[in-house]
Amino acid sequence: MRWPHVFAQDGDVALSRGSWLRSAAEPYASLAEAELADRLVSRAHPVPSAAPSQALPSHAVKAGAALLEVDQVSIDYVTEERVLRATHQVSLQVHAAERFVLLGASGCGKSTLLKAMAGFVPVSEGEIRLGGSPVQGPGPDRVMVFQEFDQLPPWKSVRENVMFPLLASRRTSKAEARERADLYLDKVGLSRFADVHPHQLSGGMKQRVAIARALAMHPQVLLMDEPFAALDALTRRRMQEELMALWDELRFTLVFVTHSIEEALVVGSRVAILSPHPGRLRAEINAHAFGLASGGSAEFEAAHQRIHRLLFDEDRAGSPLVESTSSSNQPPQALRRVA
Repeated sequence: MRWPHVFAQDGDVALSRGSWLRSAAEPYASLAEAELADRLVSRAHPVPSAAPSQALPSHAVKAGAALLEVDQVSIDYVTEERVLRATHQVSLQVHAAERFVLLGASGCGKSTLLKAMAGFVPVSEGEIRLGGSPVQGPGPDRVMVFQEFDQLPPWKSVRENVMFPLLASRRTSKAEARERADLYLDKVGLSRFADVHPHQLSGGMKQRVAIARALAMHPQVLLMDEPFAALDALTRRRMQEELMALWDELRFTLVFVTHSIEEALVVGSRVAILSPHPGRLRAEINAHAFGLASGGSAEFEAAHQRIHRLLFDEDRAGSPLVESTSSSNQPPQALRRVA
């Protein structure tokens, strides 16, 4: 990761395009870069701001309109030898307070698409819009949580880790950042560990800190890239339960990437299934009826088998199947073919 040019002016810090803090949860490329950022932030004057809203302003999103739109998006990786297409003409709509899951086998481009939503990866074709405005780069309105456990600066305490992006982006005063950090650490059950350092935490606890740090930014959309994939089965289940409890309380908009069918049905209210190489939208499945207690039921197993067939069986007609709704609150519809 390369940091844009940063320079001091009149005892303050001016940041090129305001974008050097790429994401509240992006791992640092090196300790040296992170230490430089830390020193710059310590020299900056915190700017108090009004309490941010978890939803876009009412004038930014029309009633019934999607909050996040992916419109015919293709993403290419260009090398000296060839051009590799990761996703091909994918179109999705994510509504406010929806739990939207991107599901697919390894290599289908789901993580690449998520990074494009975050503004880390440019699109080759099409457009991604948030609240009707094109996504042209990273911003604090979209915060990403990765699956790696090393996304927390190790020299900072848990509380300082949660405070850091708030201070670095100058969205709050130091007092408000501390207050907000304590609030979200309490929500993820880590108040007792606020003063310890990341190396003293388990993997699951580190992910809780990353989630608290992301939610403390009050993003428009929380992006999670297989955040529980590296955890053992019991811890993974507990983290799913805690994530759903947080969503029940806060009703944030979530885009969640996974390669687990069961996790997709448990976490998501709607599941987009991507085909491999390159990733195309194969189907959208409503999962409103399922939750943490649905596992083992006949309906859950039927949905599991249907998704498995969509993931691994080619449609004989060669066209994708989509079960789509215009709103996350509408009831499930039957699968329909898309020409």
